[in-house]
Amino acid sequence: MEKHSKVPSFTGDGIERVALVGNPNVGKSVVFGWLTGQYVTVSNYPGTTVEITQGNLNVGGKRRFIVDTPGINNLIPMSEDERVTRDILLEDEELKVIQVCDAKNLRRGLMITLQLAEMEKPVILVLNMADEARERGISIDHQGLSRLLGIPVLSTIATRRKGLDGIVQNLDEGRPPQIHLAYGSEFEEGIAEIERLLPKKQKGKRALALMLLAGDESLKEWLHARRSEKDVQKIEEICQRVERQHQEPLGFLISRRRLTGVDQILEGVFQKEKRSQGRTTLALGSLTTHPIGGIPVLLAVLYGMYKFVGDFGAGVGVDFVQNVFFGQGINPAATRIVESLLPWKVLQAFLVGPYGLVTMGLTYALAVVLPIVGTFFLAFGLLEDSGYLPRLAVMVNRLFRAMGLSGKAVLPMVLGLGCDTMATLTARVLETKKERILVTLLLALGVPCSAQIGVMMGMFAGLSLKAIILWGLVVVGSMILVGLTAAKLIPGERADFILEIPPLRFPTLGNIFAKTLARVEWFLKEAVPLFLLGTFLLFVFDRLGVLKVIRGLSEPVVVQFLGLPAKAAEVFLLGFLRRDYGATGLFVMAKAGELDAGQVVVSLVTITLFVPCLANFFMIIKERGVWQALAMAGFIFPFAFLIGGGLNYLLHALEVKI
Repeated sequence: MEKHSKVPSFTGDGIERVALVGNPNVGKSVVFGWLTGQYVTVSNYPGTTVEITQGNLNVGGKRRFIVDTPGINNLIPMSEDERVTRDILLEDEELKVIQVCDAKNLRRGLMITLQLAEMEKPVILVLNMADEARERGISIDHQGLSRLLGIPVLSTIATRRKGLDGIVQNLDEGRPPQIHLAYGSEFEEGIAEIERLLPKKQKGKRALALMLLAGDESLKEWLHARRSEKDVQKIEEICQRVERQHQEPLGFLISRRRLTGVDQILEGVFQKEKRSQGRTTLALGSLTTHPIGGIPVLLAVLYGMYKFVGDFGAGVGVDFVQNVFFGQGINPAATRIVESLLPWKVLQAFLVGPYGLVTMGLTYALAVVLPIVGTFFLAFGLLEDSGYLPRLAVMVNRLFRAMGLSGKAVLPMVLGLGCDTMATLTARVLETKKERILVTLLLALGVPCSAQIGVMMGMFAGLSLKAIILWGLVVVGSMILVGLTAAKLIPGERADFILEIPPLRFPTLGNIFAKTLARVEWFLKEAVPLFLLGTFLLFVFDRLGVLKVIRGLSEPVVVQFLGLPAKAAEVFLLGFLRRDYGATGLFVMAKAGELDAGQVVVSLVTITLFVPCLANFFMIIKERGVWQALAMAGFIFPFAFLIGGGLNYLLHALEVKI
């Protein structure tokens, strides 16, 4: 097991530390953003690849340090994310907790509250999404729940900033929940014996004893670092004795007792009315996940995105920005200024030549790609906030199972449609090493990121439906083939698919625009420098004659095997820096009439299955190690050209007209 060092001392002594804790998708990040503002940092938790976000809260002259922990369902960890959250709570004994709970799923949230009580953590309970709970006919007696638990209980709507002031006002009122569950005489005897063997000054001994009884293997190293081998052996013997006294697994019995305790709490404070309202929404929600009925909805959503991104973004948006804003304004003006101020031809070409930083680098990034990815980010945000993305995961679950993955692996794969680099990070939530390797491989192989999808949709706008279907069948078929083969070669098992489906909701336009602007800002910060770097490399290679050499060396593959112009070799070279940069090169070639419909399909298949971009390649190294990253790249690179070349051969051999 990896060694987990203490949570970093993010601030100096005397500064109060607060952790945001809760289930996934309950609005923790929104609360964190409201508390901390813009001054936040993101770093890996020591010894892991899990990122945690930290920031400061200054109110009334008092400074507090806020940590946004990964979402959890249990403090007996089943994934690296859950282990990191548990370790943060365990190591920092003075830590205060703001627990954010989905008011619609109070039962699930209170399971964590019980465990925080056993850890003796001061807690403020925030029941978020109160509006959605009311829409479902749910009413919660917050004051009654506060009395039962002995802690502040707040009702909030984080996306509308309602009720969030109460969090700051109650930060000094947090205290350990006043709940004590009895687990039965055999359990209690074992808990008491284990508590006596734990460090004397350790807080939350009861929680630790229950974790050990439940078989939490991730605590072994922590225990060995603090107790003698003799004490550790005694604890193991106690756990084995209690286990022999029960026919069912101890972890299951502990969870069942906690659920009983939660239900007893809910009896007096939680009510749900049967409402006839919202039947249309419920029916639509059921339709979106239906094995047959959900397909037309999925096709309609994809068609809507295609029209908005492909026709409007790549058509109207790109034409205006590229031809009017840059073509008639920025580029001619930049050329005049550069030629008048800089007499050196080399510098002129470096800035405004065929491979100029302005005429190619900035034009590609801002005039071609930005309008496309901007509209895609807007559409993607609409799908996120409406609650459709988890339904998309359910719809494609069977497809991904055909690739040797569990349904849970659908989530990082769907996230890969936003950014493969970040999606590679999320693969750590999968329970088995086999699944993490498979997902990382398939993300690198055939899941295009949002920027690349946007550019490709722009190219699809000029293709027939037959061409688009052909591209999809080849890419998906290739991924299924690779997934099935890799699943047989990589040892291990896959886990079950458990996913909470949120209700369909009307998105808040303000949130969607804010999210889109944040993603556009991220794109500009990350992509524009790489576009400029790629243009610089092309300029240098052109001056040194390297491009001619690359074209010459790649001609047998690019020209003869793929059937593309020699210039496409530059596109694939740039595709390694950023996939969307490579796709943009193809987009420009297609608009200039340098590619026919068949060549567009072949080139899109190849660039989709091409090696991951540089940032994703480094992320794979970080997650899976150098050798696995090199092995994946060594397989994907020739595989992409093999599939592209095979498709080109079939199109010509069968005389297929696209």
